[in-house]
Amino acid sequence: MEPNNLDLIDSVKEIIIGARQRVYRMANSVLLDTYWQIGKLIVEDEQMGNTKAQYGKATLKRLSRALTLEFGKGFDYTNLTNMRNFFIAFSILDALRQELS
Repeated sequence: MEPNNLDLIDSVKEIIIGARQRVYRMANSVLLDTYWQIGKLIVEDEQMGNTKAQYGKATLKRLSRALTLEFGKGFDYTNLTNMRNFFIAFSILDALRQELS
């Protein structure tokens, strides 16, 4: 290959790699926000303004069944519990974003 072609190839590769990295970061950010919002809704529904939840695992199991039917894997009881715990651990989303950036 000619020297100019090597420079061109390297430049195009850098652009592609950079774009892929930005897409990966953006996708992770969107997923993080989605899981946080789901966790928030679960906690708010469970607690209904109280400090602690008033009932057990039944709601998460029902939610898991409904979401799995509609969206497939990824919303099983364990994952929903993790989303709930994620929100509890990081209840201020902006603080979480700053910590991760």
